[in-house]
Amino acid sequence: MKFETIRNLRIDNGYTQQQLAEYLHIKQNTYSQYELGILNYPIDVLMKIADFYGVSVDYLLGRTNVKQPYPKK
Repeated sequence: MKFETIRNLRIDNGYTQQQLAEYLHIKQNTYSQYELGILNYPIDVLMKIADFYGVSVDYLLGRTNVKQPYPKK
């Protein structure tokens, strides 16, 4: 997974790890371990991050360069 994509999104949008951790209802240390690749992101966390930034999970995973999420049905 391209951990730097999620880190760069956070930094580019002016958020701290603590702010994202609070949004995700997890500890800051856990969020930091996700960004560093020590822990894998659970799918529910990836979905919340994608929704938070308005991007697709595929973009977060590095499967596409298209940021826009798929239209919801």
